[in-house]
Amino acid sequence: MAHANPVEVEKSLKGINYPAKKKDLITHAQQHGANPEVIETLRDLREENFNSPVDVSKAVGEIDRQQKQNSRPLARKDQHLQPNAEYRL
Repeated sequence: MAHANPVEVEKSLKGINYPAKKKDLITHAQQHGANPEVIETLRDLREENFNSPVDVSKAVGEIDRQQKQNSRPLARKDQHLQPNAEYRL
């Protein structure tokens, strides 16, 4: 499932008191009608405790970076070599 972006998560957490635990973020988002992508994103957070909305945004951004990294196609081993070029080993 796709993850939500930090802005979507922040909107779903409006009104929550910090510091907050991950389970508190999930409960708050569920009680305020967050979409499934937001809930899934919160469940995937590595950290368990958050002191501010900035902490949550950073953690969500890290998930996004990891997801983008993992979705890059792998290059073939020889794809970067140029034909008829001289290479030193």
